[in-house]
This record gives sequence, C-alpha cells and structure tokens, in this order.
Amino acid sequence: MDNNTLLPQAFIDKMKNILPSHLQLNDLIEYCHKPLRRAVRVNTLKISIEDFQARAKEHQWQLTPIPWCKEGFWIDAQDDTYSLGNSAEHQSGLCYIQEASSMMPVAALFHFFKQTDNAILLDAAAAPGSKTTQMAAQMQNQGLIIANEYSSSRIKMLHANIQRCGIKNVALTHFDAAVFGDWLPETFDAILLDAPCSGEGTVRKDKYAMKNWSQAAIDDISNMQSGLIESAFNALKPSGILIYSTCTLSHEENQNVLAELKVKYPNSVTFLSLENLFEDASKALTKEGFLHIWPQIYDSEGFFVAALQKTQSTASPNTKKRPAKLPFSKANSQEQQDLFNYFNTQFSISNIEGSLYKRDQEFWLFPTEIEPIMDKIRFSRLGIKIAEQFGKGRKTGFKTMHEFARTFGDQSKSNKIEISAEQANDFYQGKDIREVETNHATGEVLVSYRDNVIGMGKVVSNRIKNNLPRDLIHDKRLFEK
Repeated sequence: MDNNTLLPQAFIDKMKNILPSHLQLNDLIEYCHKPLRRAVRVNTLKISIEDFQARAKEHQWQLTPIPWCKEGFWIDAQDDTYSLGNSAEHQSGLCYIQEASSMMPVAALFHFFKQTDNAILLDAAAAPGSKTTQMAAQMQNQGLIIANEYSSSRIKMLHANIQRCGIKNVALTHFDAAVFGDWLPETFDAILLDAPCSGEGTVRKDKYAMKNWSQAAIDDISNMQSGLIESAFNALKPSGILIYSTCTLSHEENQNVLAELKVKYPNSVTFLSLENLFEDASKALTKEGFLHIWPQIYDSEGFFVAALQKTQSTASPNTKKRPAKLPFSKANSQEQQDLFNYFNTQFSISNIEGSLYKRDQEFWLFPTEIEPIMDKIRFSRLGIKIAEQFGKGRKTGFKTMHEFARTFGDQSKSNKIEISAEQANDFYQGKDIREVETNHATGEVLVSYRDNVIGMGKVVSNRIKNNLPRDLIHDKRLFEK
C-alpha cells in the first residue's frame, strides 16, 4: 500500500456524494492506495491462449482469468521486480501488457458488433495501441481500423506496438478526433472513443495522477469530450456501434456526456445495456446500462464504459476539404506476381491478403477496405511496408522488410532459422548470429525464437547478418529463456 498517493480532499468529498449506496468511501480510498495488479492480454494473432498458458507455466507465472476478456489475465510472477516488458513473449508480440479495465471497451464493442469482414472501424484516440491491437486481434487482421492519435509524441509508440503485434489492417492518422464527423461522415461500422480525461481512475499506477485535479479542469475536459463524442457519432454509419470510455470517475466526464448526446439526437441514440457483458457486470451497472467501475469492485483501475447504437442517419455538414494526395500508385499485375513469387520461393509464404501499392522502389500492403477513402483524409501511415526492390531488368531483386516478417513470417515453411535464447538476446541487441545451423539456407532468412519469427536476417558465410531496424535495437540483455 502506498500512503503517498495524492488524493485531494475536494476529490474525496465529491466521490462521497456520487458513490453508489452499496459501496463504501473508505474502500475507495483504500483501493486507491493499493498497487495495481499486473495484467496481460494474449495476442491471438500470434499464439493461442492455451500455448501462452503453457509458456506462463514454464516461467512460473500465475495467471488469473479476467472475466470480461477471455484473452486477458492478471499475472503474478514469483519475482515482483521481473520486467514483463523484457520477456521474450512481450518482445515477440505474443502478449500485450495492459491494465485489466482497459480491456473492457473493446470487449464491449465486439459484444454488440459481430461483422468483421470488410468492416471499417475507428479507434479515435489510439495511443499507445492497447485497444487498437486488441481490436485487430478480434478482427483477425481483416477489414480496416483507422487508428487516430492527436499527440505527435505518441504516434511512434502506437506504430511500434502495432508492428510488434504483427498487425496489417491498420492505418494511422494524426488529428484532433473532432474532425471525423465532418471529414468522414457516416463512414464507420463501429467506433471506439476512449476519450482523453482527467484520469481519476489511474492513481493506482500513478500516485500523482491527480496532482492538478480541479473541478474547473473537469468542466473543461467534459466540454471537449462532448465535442469528441458528437463528432464520432456523426462519423458512425446508421445502425453502427459506438463505445465511449474513460479512465475517470466523475459524472461530468461520463454519464453527463452521454446524456447530452441523447438530448441532442433523441431519435438517433439508443443506449445498449452492458449488463450481460460478463457474469458480474451488474456490480458496476448504472441505471442507463453503462458500467461505472469503481476500483474496489473488481480490484482494478477506475473506469467507465458505455455502448450506444445509431438508429438513424444524422444530418452531416457539407465540409469542403482539399483531396489528399498520396505518393503511392497501385502495383501492376507483373510487379505483384514477381514480388509474391519471391516470397513463395524464398519463404513458402503465399497467403498474402491486401492491396499492393508502390512508392518509388518500396512495396506497401494496404487493407483493401481503405481504397474508397484513401483520397478523403491524410494518413500518417498506411498498411505495412513489405519489401524494397533493387536492380533493374534480370538483375532485379527484393529486400524483405521487418514488418513483413512480423506479420507473415510464422506461415513460413522454408528459410526460417530457429535460434537459442542467447542468440535471440544477441539479435535484439543488433548483433549478427554465429554458430547456428542454417540448413543450407541462402539469401534472406526469417529469424525465429521458439517458433515465432522475430525478424529478418541474411546468410553470409557462416553467420546470419542481423537486419533488425535500428530503432528496435536494445542496449542490454532482455531475458533468460
């Protein structure tokens, strides 16, 4: 228990007035001072839940299922100082370290939204990527997710997590999320708005989270949230699903934001009850069917989740904007055949879904669903870069990119080289791999640790030359096995 956690008296007094009658203020204060339980979510794009549980057993990690997310587990390692972020499982994208409550919004979205093939979804405030990657796994890398982040400093982390998890159906944008209702009206089948908030529920992981807490700040934030949810609602297709969530507790940022939207669009907004999201959801249920999660209910962060459906079209403003110009052209059939033949010949990888585009000598794989809206909005990054071309004529060749390896590498049946834990640590440190059985491989190879591809290499004499991107190189040893 951390008695140094900052809880302003004005905050405590306010919580006393809004706390449900079946909950106790002393319990809230007690849990705010308790350390937060560590949790992970299994990335089922790369490993099954059962295989991850077997890995956890090897590490002597105790996993406790999280009721609202079948891929989520509270995790208890024997060594409390052990860094899960340095584990082989995290580095290879088999899991995502994510607080348990924050898994709930995506669980709520797919509780109601069942169509995933060819669907277009928006994650309106996406960084650092926990919910985007969770959505992509639920969609099995199909359809399209536009992951938007307003903070330029967080875009790099968002992209790194998407890449680490082997995701190919995401396009990144960098805007104030309030633009989507005007720029892409009634475009999305489902939207997740995990809104920026005052963060009252996060004190268990950041004891100074409420250092600058004030009612005036909450009022300002709630006004911004009202603008964001209205924009998201206008960007939603009729019959689409919108999930609104925050990691805060005040009604102004939660129930009141939803109520204001309902007043403005009384015939178009239907609230959906989350009572049946999981077995004990009723413990946090509000009268509207929302989940107001106090820390003491599930021993988690404080959180709020609401679901609504757009029951009829809303008038959209006729916003004039300059069409986006993309420096890409669609690869012709011969270029696609040559590249895909190379992947098949070199790695025995043939199941490559998406639309192939080219920029200079680079080949990019875009989600097909993005093509109708490619010129309607400016993207920070589209799809994944899978190869570079070099040479001309008969001497043309290809260099495979790291993103291709992380996304498609586990399909490979040839030129995939398995390395040891010691060698994997060397690989993550940017070192070449020596004294490894290459099985007579030549040219490019996929580097695999415990049957999960972690990057690209090239066989040169008796070693594998390391092709890990510089920005992914670590300066120290990460894990033992």
